Amino acid sequence: MEALTPAQIDLRERAVCFVDETCIPLELEAERSGGPLPPEAAKAVADRARELGLTGGNHAVEVGGRGWSAFEQVLVQEELGRNTNGVWWNMGGGYNVLACGTPEQVERYLKPALRGERADSYAVTEGGAGSDPGGIAGTAERTGNGWRIRAEKWFVTSGDVSDFDIVMVNVVDGEQRLPTLFLVDRDRPGIEVVDDPPFTHSFPHGHPTLRYDCEVAADAVLGGEEMIGRGDELQNEWFVEERIHIAARCVGAMRRLLAEAVEWATGREQFGGRIYDLQGVSFPLADSAADCAAARLLTHDVARAQDAGADPKLVHGRAAMAKLFASEAAWRCADRCVQVYGGRGYMRTTAAERFLRELRVDRIWEGTSEIQRLIVARGLERRGVERMLTGEF
Repeated sequence: MEALTPAQIDLRERAVCFVDETCIPLELEAERSGGPLPPEAAKAVADRARELGLTGGNHAVEVGGRGWSAFEQVLVQEELGRNTNGVWWNMGGGYNVLACGTPEQVERYLKPALRGERADSYAVTEGGAGSDPGGIAGTAERTGNGWRIRAEKWFVTSGDVSDFDIVMVNVVDGEQRLPTLFLVDRDRPGIEVVDDPPFTHSFPHGHPTLRYDCEVAADAVLGGEEMIGRGDELQNEWFVEERIHIAARCVGAMRRLLAEAVEWATGREQFGGRIYDLQGVSFPLADSAADCAAARLLTHDVARAQDAGADPKLVHGRAAMAKLFASEAAWRCADRCVQVYGGRGYMRTTAAERFLRELRVDRIWEGTSEIQRLIVARGLERRGVERMLTGEF
């Protein structure tokens, strides 16, 4: 692997500092409170992240971001993955698709989001449209003053705290249904939270069900009129970034799980010796160590290939491979580590227990493992086995 530059080493060290000194100490408080931290604590997390220069890494410097490469984003995401309870979510930021906005939209939405003054959410999934975006029933129809949006969106991550949403609907144009992203301010009349269900993990933000029956202005199409019908294209860019980030965070989770489990097992004595010396304990950890190293190499390789200008379709396929492998391996690792701790592993005050709950969703959101397998399988056929395996372009 290529050596890190001094700037990349510094970036990683800042991320390590943020996770170790700010996020991890707040995990138990977040767990006991069901996820959200008191407002002053959440603000302190966001402030510290900005002080350390860790926010907005996926956006250009000109709009208030950090301008990191995909690989540099992975370095930071890997460290964030060592934190349970999503304490790092309090950092804030902006979805990458906001960079495709018109100049006015960048000023109104993206820049304030990167300053921590606004909060976004992404509304895609519907009751009848999950893995198949072609099943989206939500619509946008032209009115005299703009657009009428009608949709019910499920699992809107951070939809309980956002003040604007990025909403995927189909623009009705005669018989055509054109997938399009809209920017919808939450203060518009006609937006309703119809359900805010509890989920397995204890994170700072929820994933409510939102119903839209509202008017928005003519300029609410993300990117302007020319982007009507191109919502799937923008969304695919978001998916690729998210999948690489998820893979990186899974690597970070495995690193912490293994570090803490090995420390426990080498210090825990039963039957006159260390439990680590029992192959039933150490061998599963060895398997997860191999998984972690492999997932890390694959994720780093995909990110570097994207930075080098590899075929976007090849990057898409290999990002799916990275998410698939890393997310499945991380959950196996958490399960093994819970077993190493025995009864203590079933306590929510043990990080392994929290990871066991939290890592499960990484096999579901931003494309289930089954969808990732479908993407990889198609890549093997269309891009070729050698290119998918080696990433050479």
